[in-house]
Amino acid sequence: MPYWRLSGFYFFYFAALGVLVPYWGLYLKSLEFNAVAIGQLMAIPMATKFIAPYVWGWLGDHLGRRMAIVRIGAFLTTLIFVSVFWLHGFWELGMAMVLFSFFWNAVLPQFEAVVLCYLGPAVSRYARIRVWGSVGFIATVVVLGMAVDHYGPVAVLPVLLAIYALLWVTSLLVADPVVEPHSADQPGILSVLRRPAVIAFLVACFLLQAGHGAYYGFYSIYMDELGYSKTLIGQLWALGVVAEVVVFIFMHRLLQWLGARNVLMISLFLAALRWYLIGNLADSLWILFFAQTLHAATFGTFHAAAIHLVHHYFTGRHQGRGQALYSSLSFGFGGALGTVGSGYLWEGAGPTVAFNLSMVVSVLGLLIVWRWVVNDLSRARTSA
Repeated sequence: MPYWRLSGFYFFYFAALGVLVPYWGLYLKSLEFNAVAIGQLMAIPMATKFIAPYVWGWLGDHLGRRMAIVRIGAFLTTLIFVSVFWLHGFWELGMAMVLFSFFWNAVLPQFEAVVLCYLGPAVSRYARIRVWGSVGFIATVVVLGMAVDHYGPVAVLPVLLAIYALLWVTSLLVADPVVEPHSADQPGILSVLRRPAVIAFLVACFLLQAGHGAYYGFYSIYMDELGYSKTLIGQLWALGVVAEVVVFIFMHRLLQWLGARNVLMISLFLAALRWYLIGNLADSLWILFFAQTLHAATFGTFHAAAIHLVHHYFTGRHQGRGQALYSSLSFGFGGALGTVGSGYLWEGAGPTVAFNLSMVVSVLGLLIVWRWVVNDLSRARTSA
C-alpha cells in the first residue's frame, strides 16, 4: 500500500480546506459583501458537493478508473481558480466558485474509495492515513493566519492556488488499486437506500453538517468582530484539528470499544454542546479553547465512524456512489443549507440565534440515530 502517497494527497486536499473554511469568508468580507451574500457564496462549494460527487461517483463505479477522475478534477480546479484573481463581483465570483468547486468536489469521494480499496479488510486503519489531512489543515491555518494579519485577506489567493497545484501533482503519483470484479447480479443501489437504518444514517449526517453552517461560514468573522486577531483565529481553528488528529490516532480502538452507533450519538451530543458554548459564551477565551477541542467529536469521530458505515452499507459496484451520497447529502446539501440559513439568521437575529439553532439541529440528529439506526449500527463495527 502506498501509504505516503495516499497520505500526501490528504495533506494537500485538507490544506486547501484550511484556506477556504477559515479565511474565505474574511476575503469575501474584504470585498465588502454583507452576511447574506457571504453565506450564499460560502455555500457554493457545499452546494456543488451535493451534485458533483454523485456524477463523478457514477462514472467511477462504471469506468473503474477513479484516479483518472481525481487527476482531471484536481487539474481543472487549479486552472479555473486562476480566474478568481480578477473577479470581484458577486455573480462573476460566484460563477467561478461554482466551476472550480464542481471539479474540486469530484476529487475526495473517489479518492476515499481508492484508499478503502487499498486497505481492503484493514479498513480500521483508514484514520491513520486520513490524519495527514488534518496535519495539512493545521499547518495551513496557523501559517496563513499570520500571513493574513500581515498582508490582509488577499493572501489567501496565491496560497490556495499553490495548494491546488500541489494536489494535482500528488494525484499523478497514485495509481488505481487492483480490485476484484464486482458481482454482476448485485442488487441495485435502491435496495440499499430503502433500508430504514441507511435512511436514518444519511439524515443524521445531513443534520450534523447543517449544524456546522454557522461555524464554517461565520466563525472567523465572529471571532474577528469580537476583537480576536487573525493569528489567534488561525490558532483556534488549528486547535480543533489538533484534537481531531489525536482522535484519529486512537479511532480504530474507539470504534471497537464503543461501536459505530454510540460513536455517532456521542459526536452529535458534543456537537450540540459545542455550538451552545460558541454562541453564548464566546467572550471567554478559555471556553472557546474547550469548544474547539470538541471538533474531535463534531468532525473527527463522526466522520471516521461514518466512513466505516458507508463501507459497510455500500459494497461492490455501489462503493463509489455510496461515498458520493454520504459526501453529497452531508457536506454538500447539509453544509450548503446550513450556511445559507445561517447567513440570513446572522443578518437578522445575530450569531447567538444562529449557533443555538445549530445546537437544536444536532440534538435532532442525535434523536434520529438513537431511535432508528440502533440495530444496524450496533453491528456495524470495524469488523464490518
